[in-house]
Amino acid sequence: MKLTYKLLLVAALMTGGLSSCDTDFLDVTPPTEIPGDAVWGDGALSEGFVTGIYAGLQQGGFSEQMLASLTDEAVFTHTGRNINTVNEGSLSPSNLGWVDATYGWSQMYQYIRASNLAISKLGTATFTDETLKARLKGEAYFMRAYYYQQLVRYYGSVPIIKKVYALNEDYSVSRATFDECVKQIVSDADSAALLLDGKNPAKGRATKIAALALKARVLLYAASDLHDIPTAKAKSAVIAAFPNPEFLGYTSGDRKARWAAAQAAAKAALDASGNGYKLNLTAPVTQEQGRLNYISLAMAGASADKSLDASANDIIFGRYFTPSQNEGARQTGLNNGPNGYHNWAGNTPIGTLVDDYEMMDGTPFSWTNPTHKANPYANRDPRFYATVMYDGANWKPRPSDAKDPANQIQTGAYDLLDDKGALVNRKGLDTRSSTIEDWNGSRTGYYMRKFIDPNPSLYDNTDRQNIPWPFFRVTENVFNYIEASIELGEDAVALEWLNKIRFRSGMPALKVSGAALKEAFRHEKRIEMAYEEQRYHDARRWMIAKETLGRSLQYINVIGKFKPGKSMKEPYHYDPTVYDYTYTPVEEKSHENRTWVDKMYFRPFSRDEINRNDKLVQNPGYDK
Repeated sequence: MKLTYKLLLVAALMTGGLSSCDTDFLDVTPPTEIPGDAVWGDGALSEGFVTGIYAGLQQGGFSEQMLASLTDEAVFTHTGRNINTVNEGSLSPSNLGWVDATYGWSQMYQYIRASNLAISKLGTATFTDETLKARLKGEAYFMRAYYYQQLVRYYGSVPIIKKVYALNEDYSVSRATFDECVKQIVSDADSAALLLDGKNPAKGRATKIAALALKARVLLYAASDLHDIPTAKAKSAVIAAFPNPEFLGYTSGDRKARWAAAQAAAKAALDASGNGYKLNLTAPVTQEQGRLNYISLAMAGASADKSLDASANDIIFGRYFTPSQNEGARQTGLNNGPNGYHNWAGNTPIGTLVDDYEMMDGTPFSWTNPTHKANPYANRDPRFYATVMYDGANWKPRPSDAKDPANQIQTGAYDLLDDKGALVNRKGLDTRSSTIEDWNGSRTGYYMRKFIDPNPSLYDNTDRQNIPWPFFRVTENVFNYIEASIELGEDAVALEWLNKIRFRSGMPALKVSGAALKEAFRHEKRIEMAYEEQRYHDARRWMIAKETLGRSLQYINVIGKFKPGKSMKEPYHYDPTVYDYTYTPVEEKSHENRTWVDKMYFRPFSRDEINRNDKLVQNPGYDK
């Protein structure tokens, strides 16, 4: 059969490219379909095909519905989007709930097939640029490893397919064991690292360091509680009753050796990447500098505000966006910003995340502390101010139809005097009782700030930003190294690196060991990596999901009452000299009644997929 390839994947790049400078090689006018042999006989066409494999990355983590809203970081504001199906524990093979294209079963295998094709054809490609040939093959190995990693960390083990199927073949394939899947991903990552060594591809393409980081993550996950079957069985009756635990993890073997492999892989990636952004500090920076450092990390040098430090060196592998492309992922501010700015308030922080930010002295925040309760947003971890918008926080200039010269977030209800001097109760512009698009108001009293460009000249509801999505960053690799070191009892090295992260953010050094160090590490990663698709996987692999992801949603109720003898007329602004503010955390179940059930440690295979492949064994808890 003579193969022809439609250049749909190349078209995907052209509409959502890696970066503007990456597409010069596509300045050709190929026909809609060209013979397959011609693709692999031409370096530019081969590169176009491999470039298309990156389209499976979609918008990174910048979907309208973010993975954060399946965790105790955020809640998705709008109903009817299938997030509830997952968070309330009612997902099933016939009702998968929300599935993002970045981990969807059919999407991942589509791009795995493309990777397989590239790996196969590049081995016999007839174009003469051997350096390009090696790089493209390395990229294809990396992408295959990445997409398999996506499947495995959501579904457990999956069928390993390394061939390109022809028409009318038997497509039914059994699940490999978890061990076999990990070995395959690691093998592909090793092949990628070898082939990409010494190569300097354009920004947004796979590199040797990206392959090392992927290997480190996969080995770290493999060593975790969820995938150590004796541990997982002791913690979950659902897993204990599953007759095929080899699909979920290791049924035997030396777990310490797995942690050692994870540590070595993380160290190799760390040595190759360098120390990242400001991780060479020996003491905490100031609170303000810590806030700016964290904003700079999120902006990764792509903010229109050039006063922020360039921190792009922390990203190992990212999804980049260009001003010339009207990409949905660049609507992060529109998707998540306040309704009082005509935005959609999609993935709003919940109270349990806000409460977990420590005080500046490193002590926990507590609602039972009268000082904390009276002014809960004062003197907190600097990363809080760079991650969350809260009542009274300063933000960008409002649109012209909003009367707010102070440009502050308003998520409370406040006393005001009307034009006749009568006392009224005024709901904030960023509430669900606002005069501006109330249906888009936050349910939690908070808004996401991280990843939204703070440049005041950008209007989030109309302008597009270019902040990249970090698939792998040096900071994550540092956390991987810390975690493996803790599990191996190497507390001193773990604490040294953990404090480097804290110093960069302006937080004091930790002085803990043993179990306390492990808990401090988990807390630190929760805060540092908020909204970066880490928490969903961490809570599951640590098997703490019931106590964390399964918690009821907590919102904040803010009330501003005039102090005796004080008053204010429109326009309202935050002023603690005029108002007594009260802050009351509220548990809420009507929008989303979160429930954790242990089947949710792994996603189900769809009923259609089971029907298509009778060799595919369903995950535990989904057989009824």
